[in-house]
Amino acid sequence: MLTAAELAAELEVSERTVYRDVLALSAAGVPVYAEQGRTGGYRLVGGYRTRLTGLSPAEAEALFLAGLPGPARDMGLAEPVRTVRRKVLAALPPVLRDASQSAGQRFHLDAPGWFGDTDPPPLLADLARAVWHDQVLTLRYRSRDEVTRTVAPYGLVLKNGVWYLVGKVGADLRVYRADRVVAAEPAGDTFERDPDFDLPSFWADRAADFVRQMLRETITVRLSPHGRRLLRYVVEPIARQEAEQAAGEPDPDGWIRTRLPVESPDVAYTYVLSLGPEVEVIDPPELRSRIAAAAERTRSLYR
Repeated sequence: MLTAAELAAELEVSERTVYRDVLALSAAGVPVYAEQGRTGGYRLVGGYRTRLTGLSPAEAEALFLAGLPGPARDMGLAEPVRTVRRKVLAALPPVLRDASQSAGQRFHLDAPGWFGDTDPPPLLADLARAVWHDQVLTLRYRSRDEVTRTVAPYGLVLKNGVWYLVGKVGADLRVYRADRVVAAEPAGDTFERDPDFDLPSFWADRAADFVRQMLRETITVRLSPHGRRLLRYVVEPIARQEAEQAAGEPDPDGWIRTRLPVESPDVAYTYVLSLGPEVEVIDPPELRSRIAAAAERTRSLYR
């Protein structure tokens, strides 16, 4: 039996936190009892062991879907993942123990892109360790030139098979490709993580801003109904959304006129060629002439 003061000292929290947590444990069904008086305190029923008895079959299967064995291995976490998997399986009631096999037979996440390098960045495990422990790093990073930065590593993101480090430099949050990190040395300090920082939200906003910054130019095109449907497979989602918003009313044949954001004239050229006869370039005239010449060369091949 331990008093609230003894529990607070052992757990390095306040007595108020102990009172609150004991109430929460009791409400969750954990048999914690309080005894009043000079020799009183809190005690747990002897022999009590927690089990994951509150999971439904669907919840147990979803739990095993949450694991990403490939990325976990890349970050040096393969053994902890295997260990926690065994512990969860051991704690599950017998009726739920086939959830792992059931989920694994039905679903698999293949995160890397089709044509990317499947080898993880050499320093990924070091970066992941620093992220876990809020450890400040001195990074040497290869961009146009090699630079050195002192970075507070906030998180890692795997996007289309490419790992990115999100880190704070001074007051600014920045994104670094992990495979361009040449060296990552602990700076000897830890940092205080911003409690309001949300990695998924930050990444979604930054990714959208990055795409918008790339789309520096605009072309005017006509799209057939089929071309309009194909657009989602050719251009970035943001470009497609802006093209849909700028679209005029369909003509009698269903074709629409719209403005399409593009990265450059060369990229616009590849987009239009991908859509073939389902698109007509209206402006700029240089791109229209270039597409006409490509169409003529293609026609000559099939004579």
